[in-house]
Amino acid sequence: MAETTNLMTIGTFSSLSRLSVRMLRHYDSHGVLVPASIDSSSGYRRYAPRQLVDAADIRNLRDVGFGVSAIGILLAARGTPAWTHALQLQRETLVDEQRAAQGRVTLITRLLDQGDQNMSITLTRTTIPGMTVVALRGTVPTYTDEPQLWDQLMPTLAAQSIQPIGPCGVIEHDDEYTERDVDLSIFLPVPSGTRVEAPAEVLDLPERDCLVATVRGSYDQISEAHELIGARIASENLTVRSDGTIGNRAFNRYLTTPDGVGESELVTEICVPLAEGSARS
Repeated sequence: MAETTNLMTIGTFSSLSRLSVRMLRHYDSHGVLVPASIDSSSGYRRYAPRQLVDAADIRNLRDVGFGVSAIGILLAARGTPAWTHALQLQRETLVDEQRAAQGRVTLITRLLDQGDQNMSITLTRTTIPGMTVVALRGTVPTYTDEPQLWDQLMPTLAAQSIQPIGPCGVIEHDDEYTERDVDLSIFLPVPSGTRVEAPAEVLDLPERDCLVATVRGSYDQISEAHELIGARIASENLTVRSDGTIGNRAFNRYLTTPDGVGESELVTEICVPLAEGSARS
C-alpha cells in the first residue's frame, strides 16, 4: 500500500532519474522500464521510488554505449558474471575507440601543420650491419599488441641468462599492411654462437642498405615515417628488396624503449631494405 501511495508522475520521475519523458516512454515500449502503474482511462504513467535504481542503471548503460535491447538483457543479469563480463568487453571497445580517435586527432594536427618541417622525423640512407639475433615470431591482434610477444620472450631470455648487445626491434612479415592478425618477429641482438630454446630462435641477419626514418617521440608518428620513406622511394625511383627472406623485411629498431624513458624521449628507427644496385642520389 505504501508504494502505491508513493507513486510518482512521469514528470517527477523524469526529473529525479534524469531521463527525459520521451526516453521513459521509449523504454516502456521496449519493456525495459515499465511503469509501476498505468491509468486505464487516462493512460498516465506512474513510477515507484524503487524504480529509480533501475533508471540509474539504464542511464549509465546508455551513456557507455549500450543499445536498448542490450540494456534490457543486462538489467536482468545484474549481480551475475554475465553483467561483469559485458561491462569489461564494452570497456575494451571504448578503449579501442579512444585510441582510434586520438590517432585521428594526431592526423588532423599533422595535416594542419603540413608544409612545416617535421623536426621529430629525419630520413637517411644507411647501411645496417649484419647481426645475430634471438627472435620470437607470432601473430598478434594489431601492431599495438606487440608487447604480448615481448612478455613471452623476456622471461625466456632471463631464465637462460642471455644478454642483448644492441637495440631490440621488430620485423614485419606481412607483404601488406594489415589491421588485424599481424605477423611479427621481435628480436634482440646477441653474440654469435648464442643458443636459445624454442619457441625462440637464433637468426643471422645480413648487412642491408636501408632507408631509415628516425622518429623522436611517440610511436603514433610511425605511419608518417612510412609516408616519408614512400615519398623518397618514389622521388628517387628506388627499388625495395622483395625476395621474401626475413633479412629483407621492413623492420624497426628501438634505440630507446618505454621502460627506460618517457614518451618524448623515445627514439625509433623505421628501416626499409633497398635492392642491391639502387642508385644513390
